[in-house]
Amino acid sequence: MLKAFTLIELLVVISIIGVIVAVSIFGLAGARESSRDARRKSDLELIRSGLELYRADCNVYPSSLTFGGNLVGSGSPTSCSASNTYISLIPQDPISAIRNYRYSVSGSGYELCASLEQGSGSVTCGGSSNCGTTCNYKVTNP
Repeated sequence: MLKAFTLIELLVVISIIGVIVAVSIFGLAGARESSRDARRKSDLELIRSGLELYRADCNVYPSSLTFGGNLVGSGSPTSCSASNTYISLIPQDPISAIRNYRYSVSGSGYELCASLEQGSGSVTCGGSSNCGTTCNYKVTNP
């Protein structure tokens, strides 16, 4: 006599596999958000480091940043040579079509803001809380 699985046994196994796959997909979504948030925080720290190097040479913070561009010296004073590259590629938000970083400089300080996916609340940068969505993470000069 031939031994085989019954239709009910096969349906139970397929159902269990389906539940495991569904739970895994939803679990990975949170991990992706967390990973992008960690990258945002790391990006802002990288930008902060470049801004501090720029200020050390140029005695001021740059008046604006072009995310996706670079940060080079202005040529004035001479210690701030235009050949100095402080950040070769200023990072952009990992989901730059929806979210963006915000930079604001005033007097002797600056603010860098981002919108974390797993964050809450609201912060302002230069009087605005628009980071594509609501800004909820801020880095300032030390």
